[in-house]
Amino acid sequence: MRESGFAAVAAIALVSPLLGRVTALPFLLIAGAAAFVVDEGPLFELFARPADRREGRLYGLAGFSLAAAVFAFLATAPLGNPEFGMGLPAFAAAVFGVAVGNVGAQAVRETRPEPFLVSSGFAVAAFLAAVLAELIVATLDGAVLALPAFAFNAALAALVGALTRSLLFEGDDAAVVFTVGAVLLVFGVLDPAVHVSDLALALGVAVGLGVVTYTTGTASVEGLLSGVLLCLLTIVLGGPGWFILLISFYGLGALTTRFRYEEKADRGVAEENEGARGTGNVLGNSAVALAAVVLFAAASDLPVHGGFFRLAFAGSLAAAMGDTLSSEIGGLFDNPRLVTTGERVPPGTDGAVTWQGELAGIVGATLMGMLMILVLPVAPLTSTVATVGVVTVGGVAGMSADSLLGATVEGDRIDNETVNLLATLVGALVSVLLALVL
Repeated sequence: MRESGFAAVAAIALVSPLLGRVTALPFLLIAGAAAFVVDEGPLFELFARPADRREGRLYGLAGFSLAAAVFAFLATAPLGNPEFGMGLPAFAAAVFGVAVGNVGAQAVRETRPEPFLVSSGFAVAAFLAAVLAELIVATLDGAVLALPAFAFNAALAALVGALTRSLLFEGDDAAVVFTVGAVLLVFGVLDPAVHVSDLALALGVAVGLGVVTYTTGTASVEGLLSGVLLCLLTIVLGGPGWFILLISFYGLGALTTRFRYEEKADRGVAEENEGARGTGNVLGNSAVALAAVVLFAAASDLPVHGGFFRLAFAGSLAAAMGDTLSSEIGGLFDNPRLVTTGERVPPGTDGAVTWQGELAGIVGATLMGMLMILVLPVAPLTSTVATVGVVTVGGVAGMSADSLLGATVEGDRIDNETVNLLATLVGALVSVLLALVL
């Protein structure tokens, strides 16, 4: 019942075109009543969380309403549209989508409390509710029904909301609304051109990855949501070619991780959780690639050739691919040596390499370079050979940086995910710098 109550409050966003600049006022009044007036009775019992009952105040409802009021102001104030890019449809999608998503998650939890299914329930309900909210608001406002853009915003709201709930703030509705609203605000400013074919591919990939991951256990719930969100942004902001590069890395990486997994486990060099990737792993390997595709989408407003962001994207993934193959293949061989001193160390030591692993890493980086010339334009370079070389060298440089950081600072100072992030950044920067030189 509590989730349904929040959805009823969120429904105020659906009539925002009629309320205009006072849209924030109802949410502020509800927040004030929740924090200072309602401390018992049916309304208190309806909205109270366990923490609210301990405090004797509806702080959860107050926080949710305040977050909604902030984005209502951004969507209706003079500077809110178009300066900030937070239109009424996006505002309604964020607030109503999250609230109805919670209803969907709770409905699933009562019958099948598996985390994957609960998150799926949230995502599906939030997506449908966000699309509906955008359609209602746009109709009341007399605006054009931009269905592809609405579906993209709804998918963002559903995935970001589900990830935020499962990863950080599952019981904090205000934090989820704020996170979803902030993401939609940013992409409202970016205003990407959403093509129907790309969006259809992205949604199909989301469903496919969910089914495959659930049946194979190749990622945690958080890792799956991060990966699906990354794929959505890559396809919509970049295009199918960018996605092919990305999914090739994750596909080949998953295969090499599972390759002779029991043997690697016996040697103490296997990935934890039977190779299932979590959010940290996904972001460590892909955050730089995500930044590259977002900057590519904004390239028309930047004094930089968009092709450099393609090279940064490919170079970062080449580094990630090289590092993955080097670790997973090299871990099967004896007598690894520390990259800084050359001394022999036990398998699994941070910064240890084998010649077999290094060769596998070079092959992996080269594969990413060769794949790039097949699926992405090579500009600003004009030679396909030079493009493969630039991406390969960037990937090998990133792979080497990963080994060097592993031997010197990983463990005591920084974790493996941060090392991966820095290595992919090296791969991207080296690729771009080489292109500038050539």
